[in-house]
Amino acid sequence: MKTLADMVLLGDSRLYEVCEPVTKADLPLVAGWVADLHNVMNEVRVRYGFGRGIAAPQLGIMKRLVYLNLDRPLVLLNPELTDASEELFELWDDCMSFPNLLVRVRRHQSLTVRYRDEHWQPQVWPVQDALSELLQHECDHLDGVLCTMRAIDSQSFRWRP
Repeated sequence: MKTLADMVLLGDSRLYEVCEPVTKADLPLVAGWVADLHNVMNEVRVRYGFGRGIAAPQLGIMKRLVYLNLDRPLVLLNPELTDASEELFELWDDCMSFPNLLVRVRRHQSLTVRYRDEHWQPQVWPVQDALSELLQHECDHLDGVLCTMRAIDSQSFRWRP
């Protein structure tokens, strides 16, 4: 079982890599990956007081997998973001791979995420506001993009209070 000690941290080259798609042949591995993601997310919540989602590459699993745990756990395999709104909003973003740093970014107000669930069933989920931001952040991880790379300007960084 992976723990917080296994978190891939800012500066690790794996955070800048584009992940491979999850294949149907990978399905027997998904439950183990999700268990690891769930465990580490819970450790982050206890230690740092935040954590709604985590992307597989943050634990060195270089697959297109996002795990969310809001009111219930949700597994997104090969998520694709579509129909992004032109309307943007700004927020201070945080990340488990650099938990004490906040980054000011702009995100789309709404979008649609298309993905396969852990049973390989296709799903479509229109989201807005906080969920839109969260999915943009997590899907960026799958493409090797960090919120530090989306900072509004050179003064859009601060330490978590």
